[in-house]
Amino acid sequence: MLHNKERLWTINDLAEYLGIPRNTLYAWRAQGYGPKGVRMGKYVRYSPEDVDLWLAQMKASV
Repeated sequence: MLHNKERLWTINDLAEYLGIPRNTLYAWRAQGYGPKGVRMGKYVRYSPEDVDLWLAQMKASV
């Protein structure tokens, strides 16, 4: 059964979307900064909605 929802993003997807190196995203995650990620076993995935929410919060704080 296919769902009509966007798929979760990998760290590569997120890096490409934000234009930020993967290593920076890994460092941010270790510091508790950046968009909320979901750990799935050894993988971390990002919801596009959570990323957009984080960006909106960043814009509002400027």
